[in-house]
Amino acid sequence: MTGALRPAVTETAPGGPAERQLAAFDAGWIVTCLQQVREPAHIVGTTDGGPRGLVLASQAAGPGGADCPRLGTLPPLYPEWLGDRDFGEVHGVRFPYVAGEMARGIATTRMVIAMARAEMLAIFGAAGLDAGTIERAVRELSGTLGGNRPWGVNLIYSPAEPALEERTAELLLRGGVPIISASAYMDITPPLARCAAAGLRLDPAGQIVRPVRIFAKVSRPEVAEKFMSPAPAGLLAALVARGQLSEDEARLAARVPVAEDVTVEADSGGHTDNQPLGAMLPAILALRDAVAARYGYRRRIRVGAAGGLGSPQAVAGAFALGAAYVLTGSVNQLAVESGVSDDARALLAQADLADVMMAPAADMFEMGVQVQVLRRGTMFGPRARRLYEVYRQHPSAEELPADVRDALEREVLHASLEEVWAQTVSFWQQRDPAQLARAAGDPRHRMALMFRWYLGSSSRWAVEGDTSRRADYQLWAGPAVGAFNRWTAGSFLAEPAERTVTQIALNLLEGAAVITRAHQARTYGVPVPPHAFAFVPRRLC
Repeated sequence: MTGALRPAVTETAPGGPAERQLAAFDAGWIVTCLQQVREPAHIVGTTDGGPRGLVLASQAAGPGGADCPRLGTLPPLYPEWLGDRDFGEVHGVRFPYVAGEMARGIATTRMVIAMARAEMLAIFGAAGLDAGTIERAVRELSGTLGGNRPWGVNLIYSPAEPALEERTAELLLRGGVPIISASAYMDITPPLARCAAAGLRLDPAGQIVRPVRIFAKVSRPEVAEKFMSPAPAGLLAALVARGQLSEDEARLAARVPVAEDVTVEADSGGHTDNQPLGAMLPAILALRDAVAARYGYRRRIRVGAAGGLGSPQAVAGAFALGAAYVLTGSVNQLAVESGVSDDARALLAQADLADVMMAPAADMFEMGVQVQVLRRGTMFGPRARRLYEVYRQHPSAEELPADVRDALEREVLHASLEEVWAQTVSFWQQRDPAQLARAAGDPRHRMALMFRWYLGSSSRWAVEGDTSRRADYQLWAGPAVGAFNRWTAGSFLAEPAERTVTQIALNLLEGAAVITRAHQARTYGVPVPPHAFAFVPRRLC
């Protein structure tokens, strides 16, 4: 029958050529070959449309392999090779993988150090932390890792607190942070432009040297284009005028993009536009090529992928789309090194794919910006939405109807508005007194600050494990958490104590390599069994 799968020979003498040959076509053996990603595997079969099988190069019986024609070879495939090679060369890492900057120190210094020692990159989650805490983290990372291993710190867009963004940028530059990851930006700000240009110089060969490298998270082409372009000339001139850049630094900054590593953030936890990676990544890759041609860059901009990466299949898919590297976020909260409490980790470990929702963001509350959070086991999302609706419908806290005020105090805040305002004043007196000055003349802003007290406190309660406020935990999470829980169920990674950030990373990469090889074999006509596309986590080093 034309096109039917059939053995090349029919004799089955024990131990004879046919027995060895038929073993190459066995479904179980094909899966075994595909999992040995570091060893070449020969595709064997006939040239007349017959069945195809696999033989490991180290076990092939002679030049023909399993005594039948060799039609091709799958070369070794290392997890290190899944992304762009220059990512590792530039950043001094072995793997094309980044553990992203979960805010409020959830991406801890311990996590960054563990990843660096495993020859991977991680970003400390500085967003939402005070300057003293960030400075201590920078000193620890610099003292432990120095310039010998890769590490970075987050700088988050702060449109409501530009002075805070300025102070944080100054701190990171003064501390010699080698990688600054910019998140939630919608435009290039003076502090960000300064970070991108600081220390630029020419080496003896005339190449531009960047002592500070900028990573950028984007989910819109128009924002990606700003990061892929040089910093605006007006910003650079202003920074020179203020004495924050030299003329040489500004001149060189006009020749390079703000960021040479741009991460396309799809449907992720925290700040997200819920974009599908399959639509966004190809568009940003094409944009990268157009922008590079426009400015005549001599170095390539690397485009990575983030969002929804909670399984080896998702990671393999991101690399297949052309990602230079992958960046994970939500799943790293499950790691023992993460900064969330054990109580919060237990809630995350129960999440499924649809157990997330969008809620108002604390840092951009008045702008209507939202973040993706855990829904299962916590009431934060519905309560935060309720606060935003009240904010939209009323001009000030003083003008709230009595029933609305009573319901908020009893069901959401669990405190009177007077008590909330007292704590709000105490917070902003230390962080940014200008916010209180503005609130004195703007009742609506005063109400926003009071409601932001709840949004900000809710993430702190989750970090601290305040079980009396468990129903108010704010845990940033996307569908990747549910995918991770499904993938690891029944494996050693289902045990909380085994979930180290490095084991999570290595298993995602190893699984992605196995799945990529299964796809390769299938495209060459090998009948790959469905379970070859499922990778069971295992202890890796």
